[in-house]
Amino acid sequence: MLNTVKRLMIEEEGQGMTEYALVLGVIAIGCIALITAFSGQLKAAWTNIQNNLGNAIQTGTTPTP
Repeated sequence: MLNTVKRLMIEEEGQGMTEYALVLGVIAIGCIALITAFSGQLKAAWTNIQNNLGNAIQTGTTPTP
């Protein structure tokens, strides 16, 4: 029993995977925070793109930036 506890304390195989999971979690939280912070601007940009493309299709012209 003592040998098993010592072996578990020394083993570091799962350490790398845990670190990757933590880093991935921090990145995901950061992305969610950025999307939430800029959601209004992103929605406006997509709406502008959609309107310009719709107008271009209806009139047959190239939209200007």
